[in-house]
Amino acid sequence: MSTDTSVPYPRISGLGATDSALLETLLKDAPIGFAFFAPDLRYQRVNETLAGIYGLAVKDHIGHRPQDVLPEEDAAVHEAALRQVLDEDRAILSSTKRLEGGDGEGRHWALSWFPAHDSDGKISGIALIAVDVTDRQSAEEEVRRSEERYRSLVQASSQIVWVAQPDGEVHEDSPEWRAITGQEPEEYLGLGWLDSVHPDDRERTETAWHEAVRNKSVFDTSYRVRTRSGGYRHFDSRAVPIVRQGEVIEWVGANTDVTSTREADEMRHRLTQQLGEAALRTARLQQATSMLAEALTVEQVVQVITEVGRSSVGVDRSAVALLDRERLRLHLVDDDGVPDESAMDRGELALDEESVMTAAVRNRKPFIAENPESLRTQLEDSPEVDAFLERTDERAWVGLPLLAAGAPLGALRFAFTRPREISEEEKVFLEALGGQCALAVERATLFEREHKTAEALQISLLPDTLPEVEGMALASKYSPGARNVQVGGDWYDAFPLPDGQLAAVLGDVMGKGVKAAAGMSRVRNALRALAYSDPRPAAVLAGLDRVFSNTERDEQVTTLTYLVVDPASGDGFMVNAGHPPPILLAQDAPPRLLTTEPATPLGWPSPRRQHAMAIPSGSTVVLYSDGLVENRRRGLDSGLDELLAVAGQAPPEVVSDPGMLLEYLVDRMLAGYDQDDDVTLLAVHMPPGRP
Repeated sequence: MSTDTSVPYPRISGLGATDSALLETLLKDAPIGFAFFAPDLRYQRVNETLAGIYGLAVKDHIGHRPQDVLPEEDAAVHEAALRQVLDEDRAILSSTKRLEGGDGEGRHWALSWFPAHDSDGKISGIALIAVDVTDRQSAEEEVRRSEERYRSLVQASSQIVWVAQPDGEVHEDSPEWRAITGQEPEEYLGLGWLDSVHPDDRERTETAWHEAVRNKSVFDTSYRVRTRSGGYRHFDSRAVPIVRQGEVIEWVGANTDVTSTREADEMRHRLTQQLGEAALRTARLQQATSMLAEALTVEQVVQVITEVGRSSVGVDRSAVALLDRERLRLHLVDDDGVPDESAMDRGELALDEESVMTAAVRNRKPFIAENPESLRTQLEDSPEVDAFLERTDERAWVGLPLLAAGAPLGALRFAFTRPREISEEEKVFLEALGGQCALAVERATLFEREHKTAEALQISLLPDTLPEVEGMALASKYSPGARNVQVGGDWYDAFPLPDGQLAAVLGDVMGKGVKAAAGMSRVRNALRALAYSDPRPAAVLAGLDRVFSNTERDEQVTTLTYLVVDPASGDGFMVNAGHPPPILLAQDAPPRLLTTEPATPLGWPSPRRQHAMAIPSGSTVVLYSDGLVENRRRGLDSGLDELLAVAGQAPPEVVSDPGMLLEYLVDRMLAGYDQDDDVTLLAVHMPPGRP
């Protein structure tokens, strides 16, 4: 249990709780100042380092603008930079600025401003990074003082200088040089000074010196020099030829110790690189979280994890296995995530067997083996491991347990075909990725289970067969939505009434999954009961309205078209409750929609009026769900127009066969579109020759 009583940082826009925690960990103790501003120039995030520059607390910044908390001059600099970033949408690197701080001690800070963008490319805020360059400033000041001393000491012949003959060899002693290197005079003279140069810099330095002597040009280079203590320091070395009457009479050189400046620059480079890598991993984790949120199935989760692992840490193979708690076995989800030589080449693995995945699940913590020897050691030199290593090309592994509320769901496996050292930052990233993967797997598993249940329930509620009615022909077609789309509430029914008429209905219970399927069942059963009591369409819908008002929730939107037809004459009545209008196809007339005045879905206050309709001899009425005419790329109105056009092109032999007609309409209406909803159709056909 945490005992931290500090005020929590607000989240930065666009970052989740996990992302903010990761960013705070990276920046909490970093020797750089960090702040994040909203587009209205108010502080959203400040770390302790930046707040301490002015001797203020973090909480004194949050929600305020610079002008509210900073000295007037500094506030003006901040707000001018923030506005420039917003106006120009680019990073601004300001010059070094001396800030007095709350303790009165002046420090030099380099301020850098960066725009942050959301997924649409709009600026969501501005990040400020302040790097303490006091040491660098001090080093630069020291260099300036050294140069001044050099000029003075050159005149007095007491500077750390060296003088060489025209041929490039040193004939005069330099006590200052020898004091640094510990060389004796005989070791230093001639070209002996090169013996103190770092071996990696020796050849380059010697070549540059000989070229300068040969060309009578300025010698200007940098190299590392071994000190008397055995360490190395960075020196800038510069020598100029003294020329008289066109001839070099001697060389005068001076060495400047720039170790502090080099170390400061290297430190800044490392910090900038680490911050950049952390920001990149945060962005990749955010992208992975977004992609996993859209993954509906476990298979899609595996695809996302494979891509993220490859792009983020250079993974060569990724695999996800789910845990069968009853049998205590891991079942591999994909076949390509592990090599054939592994213990899981048969698709499953008992938890008591030794492997990367089982170790992660058993211990409920990450398993990391950066090389084969580490794998052998951690898996206790299992014979299976030795056999595996002899056949596989994998040389490093990461196993992550997939945990939900502390209980294991399975494991995530990453493998590399070369030894791979996993840095601390990468470990944090991989653990966060494993957590996101676990949530996605749990969600996908529940989705797949509900999808199968709802699909089975929906299919079980649809009629197994349509009734045989003398003088009429019936046909139906049900096409579920594309794979991974949740089961909807489409339904249809057809049944003979006690007076010999035929009742036909097709409806849609809005929603997805088990809830929609259950609602479909209730409407279907209630409609049958009401139709047997009073088959008139207006009476049936009025009864359904009363049922809905008393039993269904307001958000349970249900539409349907219901008609009653006399098989002998083809005459009948229909009523529409907010559903797409049926289409009538005849062999001797253009197809038309059987439209009525606008009506509301079931349960909404509305007078129900039935309308006379007729199915002439040789004609067909088709009832359909909105999935036939409407999708993400096609609106309802244009879909209805397209349906009339497609139906008008149907050959006579298709119109006369209700089964062929339904196949024809579905094939042509869905051609070129991704089916994102269920499609259900019911056809009532009056064969030719009827009165």
